[in-house]
Amino acid sequence: MQMKKSRRNRQLEMAVCADDIIHWLTEWGWTYDPRELRDPVLPFTPFPRQVEFLHWLREREEAQEDGLVEKSRDMGLTFLCCAYALHGWLFREGYSVGFGSRKLDLVDKISDPSSIFEKIRFMLGRLPDWMLPAGFRWDEHDCHAKLINPANGSTITGEGGDQIGRGGRVSIYFVDEAAFLEHPASVERSLSQTTRCRIDVSTPNGPGNPFYQKRYGGQVKVFRFHWTHDPRKGVEWYEAQKKRFDPVTVAQEIDIDFSASVEGITIPAAWVRAAVDLQLPDVLDARGNKKPYQPEAPSVCGLDVAEEGKAQNVLIHRIGSYVKQVQQWAQTNTTDTAHRAAGYAEAFGASTLNYDCVGVGAGVRGTLDSSTRRFSFTPNAINSGDRPSFTRWPDGRSSQDRFLNLRAEMWWLLRVRFEKAYEFRELNIAHPPEDMISIPNHAQLIADLSLPLHFYAENGKIKIEAKDAMRKRGVKSPDHGDALALSFAPVYGFDAPPPPERRDDGPRSPFHGRPQRSAAEERGTFGLGGRGPGGFGRTVFHGR
Repeated sequence: MQMKKSRRNRQLEMAVCADDIIHWLTEWGWTYDPRELRDPVLPFTPFPRQVEFLHWLREREEAQEDGLVEKSRDMGLTFLCCAYALHGWLFREGYSVGFGSRKLDLVDKISDPSSIFEKIRFMLGRLPDWMLPAGFRWDEHDCHAKLINPANGSTITGEGGDQIGRGGRVSIYFVDEAAFLEHPASVERSLSQTTRCRIDVSTPNGPGNPFYQKRYGGQVKVFRFHWTHDPRKGVEWYEAQKKRFDPVTVAQEIDIDFSASVEGITIPAAWVRAAVDLQLPDVLDARGNKKPYQPEAPSVCGLDVAEEGKAQNVLIHRIGSYVKQVQQWAQTNTTDTAHRAAGYAEAFGASTLNYDCVGVGAGVRGTLDSSTRRFSFTPNAINSGDRPSFTRWPDGRSSQDRFLNLRAEMWWLLRVRFEKAYEFRELNIAHPPEDMISIPNHAQLIADLSLPLHFYAENGKIKIEAKDAMRKRGVKSPDHGDALALSFAPVYGFDAPPPPERRDDGPRSPFHGRPQRSAAEERGTFGLGGRGPGGFGRTVFHGR
């Protein structure tokens, strides 16, 4: 009432609203939820995480940088983005906002409250008349997928399909449900010059798309909007969702699990996240006293050599179950790669440098084999296409019976480690620290580990998806994942002790137990040997 009577009060309120979007939204914002049967029109009172998001958007704009939002369903994110756009449209001179989605109807469809522009119209239509722009007329300035502010020249525009972003330059551009774009590469090109601040918003849709790669690529700021951030939701709500929906829907739409909808993921994303900065449990010393797990050996580096295109050379160093260093560099000639990898291995005090010697890796092998330099580590050339080890698994089958090649065995070793890390961290299941893994919070490593799928070959053996096959489904080479697998390649030493009793929950990782070897192997086909983390396995030494 005071606002209606006092022009001065209205001017002061407009100044406060222009300066503080949270005040404006709390005092004048409305939202709509048709599930609320008594009154679906509700005051828009943002909760703390929503307030953080609005400030985060302003930070991205001020820094002129892109951002990405991964979210659970039903978090009010679309209304928040609409509110941010409408606030700028009202109070910022010449401001321009773009919205894009895979279909234009999702952006603007008259009388469909789920479309973006209908949400904007809903909020705009409930503002007091004195807050509307001078000269604004609904029939003239509210067009299909376009809203014009005649007082300050600001606009909100919408687009759909593969060519979103072609409409002109904007201050900020929101890509709605970015993980579900039908042709994301076309959208990337069309949006490349549209704005300096692009915000991708989506629930997960598997790892094989640019949204996932951008999420874990480390190049954009990420805002995570998980259901636990919503004060309206709690354990009872979550349990009800699990009863109502299938596990895949719950994992993808509610738990933000990128690998939930993809069959055959070798290492699920939830397992990988559980291993990030994992503090491994204490161990017992010779006197039976607990002490922190601080391994001094083995200190091993794994090197994945860049193949082509945008692939990177990646070197990963680990000590025991702790991954310590992740180094990557752009494609260079194999001579430079070999010497750079050798320098890292020596700097990290590694005892072994495992690298894939097939394909382009043959050049690295040639350089290391012909070098007159005396290395402080053992260069170990591994052909990932070789046969697996003879290690026995709890079901009595050997790795040669289970896996198509050594690469499949190496990735399965990682799978076992990550699974145990997940069980330890999330389910409180005890495992020895040497059987698990702890990795740093490295975005690309985390992303790569959940990329490869596994299949069963015609002979019933497990195979890991080839890089060529991954490229055909639009997924890049998992360079960081392959480097990690190489760093944990199973090692066999001729001085291996008698095998311990086999565990019921799987082989130790890499393998405990003495593999059965042929006479040729006893004569030294494998060459050098060494200890693996937590026990002895086998690495085929093809090199020096």
